[in-house]
Amino acid sequence: MQIADRLAPLQANVFADMDSAKTQAIAHGKKIIDLSLGSSDLATPPHVLEAIATALQDPDTHGYALFNSTHDFRVATAEWYEQKFGLKVDPDTEVMPLIGSQEGTAHLPLAVMNPGDVALLQDPGYPSHAGGVYLAGGIIHPMPLLAENGFLPVFSDIPQAVLAKSRMMVLSYPHNPTTAIAPLTFLKEAVAFCQQHNIVLVHDFPYGDLCFNGTSAPSVLQADPEKSVSIEFFTLSKSYNMGGFRVAYAIGNAQLIKALRQVKATVDFNQYRGILRGAIAALTGPQDCVEQVVDTFASRRNAAITALNAIGWSVPLPAATMYIWAKLPLSLPHRWATNSIDFCQALVAQTGVALAPGRGFGQSGEGYVRFALVHSPEVLETAIKKIGEFVATSEQINEPKAATSKELINK
Repeated sequence: MQIADRLAPLQANVFADMDSAKTQAIAHGKKIIDLSLGSSDLATPPHVLEAIATALQDPDTHGYALFNSTHDFRVATAEWYEQKFGLKVDPDTEVMPLIGSQEGTAHLPLAVMNPGDVALLQDPGYPSHAGGVYLAGGIIHPMPLLAENGFLPVFSDIPQAVLAKSRMMVLSYPHNPTTAIAPLTFLKEAVAFCQQHNIVLVHDFPYGDLCFNGTSAPSVLQADPEKSVSIEFFTLSKSYNMGGFRVAYAIGNAQLIKALRQVKATVDFNQYRGILRGAIAALTGPQDCVEQVVDTFASRRNAAITALNAIGWSVPLPAATMYIWAKLPLSLPHRWATNSIDFCQALVAQTGVALAPGRGFGQSGEGYVRFALVHSPEVLETAIKKIGEFVATSEQINEPKAATSKELINK
């Protein structure tokens, strides 16, 4: 049986390997504290669930959901953007529902790239961004994100030969995994750069609401109010704890929305209309539920950073997202400071604590691990204490065995 060559780049998956490591740890009796996946443990707001439950009794929601049946959701989305960012959006031509943001990041390359075209992707970055490019037959040029640059790419470092073939750039701020926020000035720079080189600018925006201590994250459409080259993906998974409902949307350049609709039309319809009614309730209803989400993750962030400092890990306080991006201490034994995969696999095997290795997000992620703040402060503190004990024990095992008195005499 022949399998398509386009699947070859998708064979290696660090997170699948980590899943196997977790399974083996469970088989050996370890209780897993899983901090490796960014799946929120918080409940969906009651008024959202009520809207979905009420829709179940309405037979009008039981059929296929074609584009026209999503009109109310698209209007709610456009109004939400206008209220939040001061942007005028046409719900008929500039908004499209998605079955999760990953549908957008996977399908858009099929709409804008030909085989051999280049996509400019963040390194480290969210792994699914690369998958859609590979399926479209595209080539990836990584843009390194370094701490000294605020985890922002340096556009002048991109070779002209690469730019000549580039058709798409993907950014995502607040950023997973580094937690960085991009200022509006940077997004304006990105828009100008993409306009100059005729590149589609994609902004994946799932953590737009998860900002702490009075900070805020701009929409890329604030940098491109004419929507000349930009499209943004927003999901209700994080702000409203609706990950399992798979509801998101694309918003931006009308030509890109139309092209994305053409791809989607050959693959699927939309999700159940009752879910869209729940999403409308989320966007138009009281927003104190979002504030509660932000406060919860801020509390967890504070507890985790304090616990990390207590075991000797110096980690900056994240300004956004539901993650901590921690640089592995250079003092770690077994060369773990430069091998995040080995560290994470050894850690889960010995302690049951599962982290995401930075290498899984790209070459520039090596030397880091990502903590997902998906447990209570008490569980996070327990997990980090286990990490400290694991490192201390490993350092002792790694130390050369002390010579006995008899061995010293015989030297």
